[in-house]
This record gives sequence, structure tokens and C-alpha cells, in this order.
Amino acid sequence: MRWLAKLFERFDWTLLTAALTLTAVGLVTIYGIAISQEPADLFLFQKQFIASALGVAVAFVIMLVDYRHFRSFGLLIYLFGAALLVSVLLFGESIRGTTGWFRIAGLSFQPVEIAKMTLVIYLAGLYVRYEHGGSSWRTFGMGALAAGVYTGLVLLQPDFGSAMVLLGTWLLLTLFAGWPRRAWFILPTLALIGAVGLWFFGLKDYQRERLLTFVNQEQDLRGSGYNAAQARIAIGSGGWFGKGISEGTQARLRFLPEASTDFLFAVIGEELGFVGVVVVLGLFLLIIYRYLRIGMEAEDDYATLLLVGLGATLLIHVVENAGMNMGVLPITGIPMPYLSAAASSLVATFMTLGLAESVAIRRRHIGEA
Repeated sequence: MRWLAKLFERFDWTLLTAALTLTAVGLVTIYGIAISQEPADLFLFQKQFIASALGVAVAFVIMLVDYRHFRSFGLLIYLFGAALLVSVLLFGESIRGTTGWFRIAGLSFQPVEIAKMTLVIYLAGLYVRYEHGGSSWRTFGMGALAAGVYTGLVLLQPDFGSAMVLLGTWLLLTLFAGWPRRAWFILPTLALIGAVGLWFFGLKDYQRERLLTFVNQEQDLRGSGYNAAQARIAIGSGGWFGKGISEGTQARLRFLPEASTDFLFAVIGEELGFVGVVVVLGLFLLIIYRYLRIGMEAEDDYATLLLVGLGATLLIHVVENAGMNMGVLPITGIPMPYLSAAASSLVATFMTLGLAESVAIRRRHIGEA
């Protein structure tokens, strides 16, 4: 057991504590929403609690695996993620117009949450495989193709929000690794062409409506703009210290749709106030900082790229969910990591934490030779 004790000596307890604190805040808030209803419905709370326990267990298992093995099997892991995305299109269940879930024993599982992680694992291995890393056109093109395949499969569901997370993760990770100078001129042109094509051929009518509503948020407050308006009201009414758990009127009186999932951040703003929001966002920044710190202290570039990519995915999720709750970004249905009642997202996020801990316990201590 000495080897296990030695591993825990290098364990990043700050990272785990921040993640568990956010998870606890999410559970308490979801519970408060559930018991404020008539009658009380604890299904989402129970589901989230089970997902939390499962996520922590999986994180510890992944932690025990040397992260360098993931690099060795990077291509197979990428193909596994692609197979999940293809399979869900063929055999998955449609929920609210999106064919993105498998139904297992009465519970739903969203493969795209795993795909976000498998893409980072592959890209990190790809960018350290060649001598010039991300500055090579060959490497740049292979990374773009890998991200493009995943993004295309996710858009077929269609899941615009997750597709943008995949593209954003590729963009930030590739930018960190370095890319050819002329890519700075080529990418904006390709992005403009892609955006026009996506608008006319890739988006569903309701997705276009969401974007138009974001541009003019006051045009349909009782229709497509209702959710965003209620979320802003909830956050604005919280004041400095909030109204208290389960005392938020927007969720309790059901003015705010999807209070436990997409708009849980708005509920936190109403019930815990500005101070609660700052604490929550501070914990996310702490987790991202620990990801980057662990990556920079690691012995190899693969670990650095791996944790930069995973940190980028987490950052995009937080910015998009908080932004759509505050009305500064379009509504995409992206859950808030650790907080929202989204079991697949929660388990996958803990899996990435397990990868970070796997790097942490195998890095050199500061000052070691």
C-alpha cells in the first residue's frame, strides 16, 4: 500500500476540493428547486447525486492509470469517440429535436460529452508527435480534420452548442501549440464561409430563431426570448446575498424554464446573490488555474497540451453557460459543469479531473532534480 500512499502525497487536493464544492452547490440548489415544487419531484436531484458518486469513483480509477497510456492509444480513443457519435445518430433517442442521447436502464447518456474529452486526448498526442508541433501545416491540417469530423457529426444531431465547444477547444489548443503564420489570414476567411453555410444549410429554424432573439432580445419576450428574459430577471433580483436556497421566485413559481439544467446559474444568482455568483466563478477559475499549473509542472509536453485542452473545454462551458444566463451570449443548451442537472456532463467532467490528477501525481515536485 506504500505506492498508493505515495500517490496521494502528490494528489492535488485543492483541485478536488474545488470540484466537490461546486458539485455540492449544484446538488443543494437542485434539491431546493425540487422541494419548492408542488408536489416535490426529487428525480433530477437523485439522478445528479448518483452521477456525482459515479463521477468521483471514475475519476479515482482514471487517476490510477498513467496518463501517458492515453497518448499511446490516442488514435483508438479518437475513433471510439467518433464511433459513439455515429452510433447515437443511428440508434440514439431524440429529445427536443436532438438525436444525441442513448437510453440505458431508464437513464440518458450523451456521447458528445465523452467526445469532447477524446478529441483533446487525440489532439494533445498529435501536436507533440511531430518535430515542429502545431506550427506544421501537416499537423495543423490533421488537427482541423479531426475536430471537423467530430463537429460535423454533432451538427447532424443537431447540437449547435456542443459543436461550438468542440471547435473552440480545437482553436484554443491549436493556438497554444502554435500554428502556421498564414493561418491567421486563412482561418477568418474559412470561418466566414463556414458561418454563412451553417446559417443557410446547417441550422434548424429554432436555432436561427435563438440567434436572432439574441441580437434583438426584446422582440419576442413571450416567445423565443422568454427564457433569456426570465434568467436575467432571476440574476438581477438576487441582490448581494440572494433570497436563500429554495426561496427564488423565478424557479419556485416556474417562471424560469429548465431551472435545474440550462439555467441553474440564474437560480444561483437569485438565491445566493452576487456574492454566491462570484464564489462559484472563482472556484471555476481555481480549477482551470490548477489544470494549467499541473500541466506546466509536468515532465512532458503531452501533459501540458492535454491539460490546456481540458481547461479550454471547461472554460468554454463556463463562459457560454454564464453568458447565456446573463443575456450576453446566445442560448445553446450548454450545461454549467458540476452544477447543472446533466448526468453525462457531470461524469465526463469528473473524468477530465481524473486525467488532471493522473498528471499531478506523476509530475516532479518543485525543486526535484
